[in-house]
Amino acid sequence: MKKAECNISDAEWIVMKVLWEETPSPLTSAKIVEAVSSKKKWSPKTIHSLISRLVKKGALGVNKEMPLYEYYPLVDKRDCVLEETRSFIKKVYDGSIHLMLANFIKEEKISEKEIEELERLLSKKNND
Repeated sequence: MKKAECNISDAEWIVMKVLWEETPSPLTSAKIVEAVSSKKKWSPKTIHSLISRLVKKGALGVNKEMPLYEYYPLVDKRDCVLEETRSFIKKVYDGSIHLMLANFIKEEKISEKEIEELERLLSKKNND
């Protein structure tokens, strides 16, 4: 998959998650509509519009050689998650990971297991 900008809306994320998580991919629009409809009460027309927007943005590819068009992701989920995370940190915390972590640690309940994992990640990062 190519590394591309993942400038997609919250609604488009739901469609992309279906394609990233459903196997096998590619999927027909009917399969996408079925999967999204089980999560959201959107009309098929709305879901088709989201698919079309994702194709125009270059996030989805389409195989037009089949009787029913098949859609597949052109962008990697991990790349999009990373890009969205960076955008969120920049927008909300002025790019400060420290402020974000401090806020979550002070305001959210964190399990012992999660604390250990964070400590492990920080220790590894410190040793890199």
